Amino acid sequence: MGKFLLGLLTGLLLVFLTVVLIFFAAWRFRDRPPDIADNSVLVLRLQGEIPEKPPVEMPAFLGGDGPGLTVTGFWMTLRKAAADPHIKAVVLEPERLSAGWAKLEEMRGDLDQFRKSGKPVYAYLRKPGSREYYLATAADRIYLGGSDLVMVRGMRAELMFFKKTLDKLGVVVEVEHAGKYKDYGDMFTRSDMSAETRDVMNLLVDDLYGNVVAKIAAGRKKTPEEVRSIIDQGPFTATQAQDAGLVDALKYEDEMWGELKDRLKSGEPHKVALDDYLKVPAEAVGLSGKSRIALVVAEGDIVRGNAGDNGADESNLTSYGFNKLLRKVRNDATIQGVIVRIDSPGGEEVASDEMWREMSLLSRKKPMVISMSDVAASGGYDMAMTGDPIVAYPQTETGSIGVVFGKPNLHGLYDKLGITKDAVQRGKHADVESDYTPLTPEEREMLRRGVDESYRDFVNRVASARHRSFDQIEALAQGRVWLGDQAKERGLVDALGGLDTAIDLVKQKAKIPAAERVNLVMYPSRRSIVDVLLRRGTDDPLQTRLAQIFGRVPFHAWMKGGMLRVMPYWVTVQ
Repeated sequence: MGKFLLGLLTGLLLVFLTVVLIFFAAWRFRDRPPDIADNSVLVLRLQGEIPEKPPVEMPAFLGGDGPGLTVTGFWMTLRKAAADPHIKAVVLEPERLSAGWAKLEEMRGDLDQFRKSGKPVYAYLRKPGSREYYLATAADRIYLGGSDLVMVRGMRAELMFFKKTLDKLGVVVEVEHAGKYKDYGDMFTRSDMSAETRDVMNLLVDDLYGNVVAKIAAGRKKTPEEVRSIIDQGPFTATQAQDAGLVDALKYEDEMWGELKDRLKSGEPHKVALDDYLKVPAEAVGLSGKSRIALVVAEGDIVRGNAGDNGADESNLTSYGFNKLLRKVRNDATIQGVIVRIDSPGGEEVASDEMWREMSLLSRKKPMVISMSDVAASGGYDMAMTGDPIVAYPQTETGSIGVVFGKPNLHGLYDKLGITKDAVQRGKHADVESDYTPLTPEEREMLRRGVDESYRDFVNRVASARHRSFDQIEALAQGRVWLGDQAKERGLVDALGGLDTAIDLVKQKAKIPAAERVNLVMYPSRRSIVDVLLRRGTDDPLQTRLAQIFGRVPFHAWMKGGMLRVMPYWVTVQ
């Protein structure tokens, strides 16, 4: 027995010492800022999603690639590169991007801003789609391999419907909503678009396509009509793309680098990877300022979450975690202004209301501006109704002022599986959230009154924040999604722009001189592997799995049955 206890204690001690050594190694060998050589070229290899919230930072000795790119990181990187005398040019290499059009607008604008420094931007493309090509049109020159393809062929929005599948399973989803455009539940109750949905989708795609065409036309020095005509001939072989004026040269990548070397006339350029340059501090190139502006990221589907959430580790936007970040900013005397960066289609009504309350308290104490990313709709729009200035991109999906209630009835599925439920209850409506009983007409009417009341509260909140009457906002509400430029025309947002516009506005509110540089302080801050190891995961595995199958659907709220302020659809326009 004594030997067993001694062995157990020895094993525990070894585990403890191993953990301590790992933590020490993570601190000792953490990535340090690189030394940037003269005559360097920053290489921007971009793939996949570009998030708003900083991802977990893995140290290099554990196989990490670096800090991980965010939209704000891209913005700051190009400003550092423009001011850095060691950086002579940028090479852009986008591939298989899945970022939304508003984020791409920010990134394209950042490239345009970099070019004003007089330094060139070259783009090298590999089988680009519309997203990659759109970003590349901010470059001085666009290169493509001679045997490659350009998959630019217009835009298409597809919506998925599950009713026929649910019918086969014996599942009925009962939905009540306020607002004729609040058609989120249609994916469960219909097999095609309603007339209202089709109307909205046509307007959204028209506007998105028009914006993309206009930017491509400006970048390639063509008219919008010429660009529309060219796109109608796509997709293209490399030769066809060059003949149409979509690319400047068909070259191998090393040949592109040879041409850039000739243009720079300063010898062989040193290639600097984006992941390395992200580690260069702003003060190293003279971009630091004395005023501190908080940039608080609100990203993901809105749910209430758990009391242990911290706003950094959760995959969703939880009111518990996000409100902790807001209170931290509110109580920090060194923070002179706040930008809340929203990228959320909404979700649980109560959670968005709680975040609105905390944002309102923060607004009373510090100058604040709202910056919208790809989407800030329904609950994501609701939380922004503090009365502070709202900045959106022309392509931001916003509005969707409406409420929906959904409840799944699985009785038919249980029958197919041979499952039965029996129950006793007290209270006439004790089974209103049961997945085994349908809503009675009386219960449906009761829920309808609740949905209508929540909708009126939502419209009143928007009317108060936007200094409009109920009727003026209600005419724009009904659950309808607007793009940023449409929302600006209708008074739902105040300005079109991105991070630069938001910074200018918060500096005005905070009475910081326009020419003065500021330090952006990210909330949540970057997380290391140590931070993750010390925390317990709080995500719902069932919800995570369902989201992988069906996309961004807040199943956590749906499965419980509850009122949602959520976009009708998570729209992906290809």
